[in-house]
Amino acid sequence: MKVGVIAGGISSEREVSLRSGHAVFNALVELGYNTVFIDADEDLCKEIKKEKIDVAFLVLHGGWGENGAVQGMLEVMGIPYTGSGVLASALAMDKEATKKVFLYHSIPVPPFVVVHRDDYPEPPFMPCVVKPSREGSSVGVTIVRNDNEFRAALDEAFRYGERIIIEKFIEGKEIHIGVLGDKVLGGVEIRPKKGFYSYEAKYTRGLTDYILPPEIDNTLYEKLKDLGLNAHRALGCKGGTRIDMIVDSSGNGYVLEVNTIPGMTETSLLPKIASLCGYDFKTLVQEILKLAVKDDKK
Repeated sequence: MKVGVIAGGISSEREVSLRSGHAVFNALVELGYNTVFIDADEDLCKEIKKEKIDVAFLVLHGGWGENGAVQGMLEVMGIPYTGSGVLASALAMDKEATKKVFLYHSIPVPPFVVVHRDDYPEPPFMPCVVKPSREGSSVGVTIVRNDNEFRAALDEAFRYGERIIIEKFIEGKEIHIGVLGDKVLGGVEIRPKKGFYSYEAKYTRGLTDYILPPEIDNTLYEKLKDLGLNAHRALGCKGGTRIDMIVDSSGNGYVLEVNTIPGMTETSLLPKIASLCGYDFKTLVQEILKLAVKDDKK
């Protein structure tokens, strides 16, 4: 079996994807798999045909790498791939669609409104979080604490698309739950040392403290695990996912988003969470690959 690790891409998260991809590639090589690294660009289909891979290990973040487009291409080519399918990927990548699915399934989300380009409203909530509808890794996200910051936050978010989300800011603990297949791996509490869990805080060693497992009541922890699994299932996800939540001072959990291709760098959260279940990095990579092959045979 020849495995193609597909990473890079053309999104704003290209550099992170390359770091994740090389980490996965090295792990598979050390495990003895016949593996090739493919840097995704407009010639991706041609490159896949040239390499004659049997299965794709997707480590693409953002853009058409995580929104179902590459997954659809692989479906047409008859090549199995890791992670979620076309529909689940598209739903998870679009924050507006994600929230609407969650509301249908009675999964709590922070109050929000959707704003289209050239529509500059008054702040519906204050403080609030302004974010692009279709980006990851906190790209284009601003926490707005007063009216003077609001217009600049809209301009920043609109750099990344025609629709943005304005979400009520909820003060509380940030908890991320990891799921593999249909099993909850556990969770991690995120404590950025400055500001919020920004792109810089996510990918710069030493800027964030990670509490494993989270320092919360066990009953609440179990509730959040169930909530994470429900969110995973509501979107129809497969493989390894990470569900990001915020918990307010009253113990109410809100789902922020689901990451269908979580980061796999040395600072990434899914590998940290998986360690709670005894998975080292190589074992986690192998389990994700096995799920892809298993799903293809169903």
